[in-house]
Amino acid sequence: MTDIYRWIHEQQKIAGNQCRRLLHGRGGFFPGYESVVIDWFSPVVIIRLYADVPEETLSQLKAFFANDSRVTGLLVQHRGRGRETQHEAIFGEVPELLIANESSLKYEIRPAQFQNSGLFLDMRHGRDWVRRHSHGKSVLNLFSFTCAFSVAAMAGGAERVVNVDMSKRGLSIGRANHQLNQHDLSAVTFMPYDMLRSWGRIKRPGPYDVIIIDPPSFQPGSFIAENDYRKVLRRLPELAAPQALVLACHNDPAHDQSFVRNLMHEECPQFGFIELIVAQNDFPELEPECGVKAMVFQHNE
Repeated sequence: MTDIYRWIHEQQKIAGNQCRRLLHGRGGFFPGYESVVIDWFSPVVIIRLYADVPEETLSQLKAFFANDSRVTGLLVQHRGRGRETQHEAIFGEVPELLIANESSLKYEIRPAQFQNSGLFLDMRHGRDWVRRHSHGKSVLNLFSFTCAFSVAAMAGGAERVVNVDMSKRGLSIGRANHQLNQHDLSAVTFMPYDMLRSWGRIKRPGPYDVIIIDPPSFQPGSFIAENDYRKVLRRLPELAAPQALVLACHNDPAHDQSFVRNLMHEECPQFGFIELIVAQNDFPELEPECGVKAMVFQHNE
């Protein structure tokens, strides 16, 4: 068994029935697999290809998973910026709807409907952090998509959560995710708004004790980090309660953590840097700053 397949096997062993990244080729640790990402949603494997790979490489991956009794279905997704996403079922059954398990919580996964299946696996440590810091708190989840952070917050004992996202479809799945985990929906608010134009509505249920900012790095017509991240940060003083915690995330490999830290210093100097959420070992990066950045700040007023 070659090193790469030993790695995949070990990650699968660690995961058990929990969802996990099996191969993060984009991190640069695996020469020849830089455009390959493999995710485990027990018992289904999803291979994402961000560029064409040699047919021999893909055939070997298919054969490896076909010989694994734990895998009942394999889906290959061809994607990448500027190209149409295509899905190819290789073998077995890949249900339209899967239930993923992570840190004892459940999430709906739609392998062939969203480019990223509905749950960003590189934010597991971020969700765990939110869960640990939400007891009795009022939580605002900006760019909430399918509300995974809010599910973690409610599991941690949040008093209430507010989810804001333009995607009504994402919020609908978010509602289902809360229901899957038997959360009291009277404590959960869903706001299907363009937040850059809706700050008055978002502010109304505040102030908030925990604020989560996890935007796309580049989504034309919605959010472009270079232009729009500071627009969100400059609203924090009117949203945050005294001593509020802010989890600010950024996933653009072109920026290191100083991108958000500098913007925070310029726009909100009253929010001090507390910590950088530790990187996940299933997302190894040759250049750590190229991976996802999740930073915690605190309102010092």
